[in-house]
Amino acid sequence: MKENILKVKSFEFAIRIVNLYTYLKKEHGEYILAQQLIRCGTSIGAIVRGAEHAESTKDFIHKLSIGLKEANESKYWLDLLSATGFLTNKMYDSLNKDCIN
Repeated sequence: MKENILKVKSFEFAIRIVNLYTYLKKEHGEYILAQQLIRCGTSIGAIVRGAEHAESTKDFIHKLSIGLKEANESKYWLDLLSATGFLTNKMYDSLNKDCIN
């Protein structure tokens, strides 16, 4: 069986988001932005998993479209965290790359 790259990448991204959430809370005492990011950043993988059992092609496309919206929202929060100094350039570049690829 062929590996589902979208499933793998979205799960790995979720792990990175959980780790970032922990870092933001522990190192910066940042809860509000971190909470927003963990919600959308981890939901991408959950949506991809749900799409595996879509009822139709149309349902599959719809579910993945929602996942894309969550990825776009995740990018927004990463941009904001970077612009406000909570992320170093190196952290941002790495996470952003994973988010958009």
